[in-house]
Amino acid sequence: MSAFLPGRRDFLRGAAAAALPLGLIGCASGSKKQDHLVVGGLPVTCNLTLPVACVGKEAAIKAGTAANNFTFEYSKYSGWPEIKESLMTGRIQAGYMLAPLVMDLADKKIPVKIVSLGHRSGAVIMVREDSPYQHFAQLRGKRIAIPSRFAVDYLFLRKMLARENMTPADIEIMEMPPPDMPAALYANAVDAYCTGEPFGAAAQSAGYARVLRMTRDEWRNYICCVLTVREELINENPALVQDLVNQVQGAGRWLDEQQGNRDKAVQIAATPAYFNQDPKIIRFVMQNPTDRVTYGDLRMIRSEFEELMQLSMQAGTIKHPIPYEKYVDERFTRGAKPAVIPL
Repeated sequence: MSAFLPGRRDFLRGAAAAALPLGLIGCASGSKKQDHLVVGGLPVTCNLTLPVACVGKEAAIKAGTAANNFTFEYSKYSGWPEIKESLMTGRIQAGYMLAPLVMDLADKKIPVKIVSLGHRSGAVIMVREDSPYQHFAQLRGKRIAIPSRFAVDYLFLRKMLARENMTPADIEIMEMPPPDMPAALYANAVDAYCTGEPFGAAAQSAGYARVLRMTRDEWRNYICCVLTVREELINENPALVQDLVNQVQGAGRWLDEQQGNRDKAVQIAATPAYFNQDPKIIRFVMQNPTDRVTYGDLRMIRSEFEELMQLSMQAGTIKHPIPYEKYVDERFTRGAKPAVIPL
């Protein structure tokens, strides 16, 4: 989910000015004996495996079924620039990030690696319920909001444009924070918007918007948010990284096993400690349809990352090819034993 990304100038300014969230100092400092890890994330459903992993591991420890005493703490950030800055400076050692941003960081010699996916699908193109638009090509000449030209959602929009032999020049693109998009659509300030959840569901569940296109139908292997860790943590404490990947992979399987598990996840994520959102909206994402966002298949597939890179190069946000091994460390997904989530 590529929410909360500003424009290029604001992105750079925001990254430079990002401050450390309260409570992180000390918790995330690297140590070979480290057994507690703070993991940054956004309050979006594409990051849902993280709260489930944190709570699931705590429950396993309390039940006496955990294989070790590693613990994980979710730290809520307001945007990707803040997480990016904290990972760059080592203020946190792990976080969910946008895959293209990790590619760019690794290319700039920032010691970070992707160790797991966090989800699949989850982006939508929304229009007003009373609009005449039934086909994507009808958006020619219309105003479409995106989080940023850095966003993976923008790559989804470009992919849809290409299918209709259209280019970004055929529409009016407006950059806008995702939380503002539902109100902008309601006020007819935009004709459509493309973003991640729960910002599509917020307007749809309120009754004034409908989905025109979603990644579950148009880009089935869509990836966006990935679990990213600093290389010194990998080198100093690979067992901790492996356990985090096991918990995330287990959380993904657990979420897709049955609707009852998703209902439990909604109650976890809605609390102030995690997303602090209306549970009705999160539940809407989980149910309409049930594979609006999926979590069970968190394999890292080289060809999918390379497609994402090519799309990013076409969009101009990545300037040249970056070797896969430079930004991905597959050993943890290859060796993963998805954790049992006792919730």
